Amino acid sequence: MKEPVKILNFGSLNIDKIYNLDHIVNEGETVATISYKESLGGKGLNQTIALKRAGVDVYHAGFVGEVDGEILLDYLRDNKIRSLVKKTSGNSGHAIIQVDKNANNSIIVEAGANKKIGKAYVDEVLEKFSQGDFLLLQNEISSLQYIVDQACKKEMRVFFNPSPIDDNIKFIDLNKIDTIIINQSEGRSLSGFVETFEILNYFKENFPELKVVLTLGRLGGIYSYKNEEIRFKSHKVKVLDTTAAGDTFLGYYLASVASGLDIEESLNLASLAAGLACTIEGAAPSIPSYRELEVYMKENKVGI
Repeated sequence: MKEPVKILNFGSLNIDKIYNLDHIVNEGETVATISYKESLGGKGLNQTIALKRAGVDVYHAGFVGEVDGEILLDYLRDNKIRSLVKKTSGNSGHAIIQVDKNANNSIIVEAGANKKIGKAYVDEVLEKFSQGDFLLLQNEISSLQYIVDQACKKEMRVFFNPSPIDDNIKFIDLNKIDTIIINQSEGRSLSGFVETFEILNYFKENFPELKVVLTLGRLGGIYSYKNEEIRFKSHKVKVLDTTAAGDTFLGYYLASVASGLDIEESLNLASLAAGLACTIEGAAPSIPSYRELEVYMKENKVGI
């Protein structure tokens, strides 16, 4: 891979509380856990780790809490992330994650420090970046609309994963986004359509300059931009936990594009990385390194 452009991930940092259960808890039900552990995550942090393990340098901006944030700062240092993260009052974000015996998950997020990001801090961070630099965003932090607007003024390329979907998304001008990365559920929520071709047509008609990467789980996914459409497959693996699969895909895809791989190669590499992430429990700890992908491809005779 060639030297990539400068990449900034302005994203969440969470402490995850993970409960392994026979099944996801139903309304009014009380169940005992099979096991419990704590890990570090948040979509922002997971995607930053994926970018780093894919072999590119990445800056991370965001807030952690004074009460419990040091463990997250240590994790960034240990993984050699270029941290622009600051502490703020109170607690860091955290998530409660249920994982059932079939590796399906259900997640509740408390934003904590992630929702205390203001315009002054955004301006301070974006001063360090310029035209052509990559900006990655999710929907787990505050001031998202302002970040997009300011990044657009600087002519940065904005990659947006609008998860979790909520009313804040309607304030984001998708005409200012370079690439949106969504799963089928998110595509349905944003477009109002159910079928894959209807979802893609919605974005083509309403945001003609927007590149769309639509992931379809076991069916792989589709890249769509104007008249170009590229389909990619998923990889069959022994699934233990799907928690960080989407974040792994996004990190590897962005890293590959930034490093000069073409779109098809980038999609296939990202799909493979996401598959391998499902074979290990946890969020950030499950994300494979680029070296691990190389070994897997060689041993299993997998090409991209």
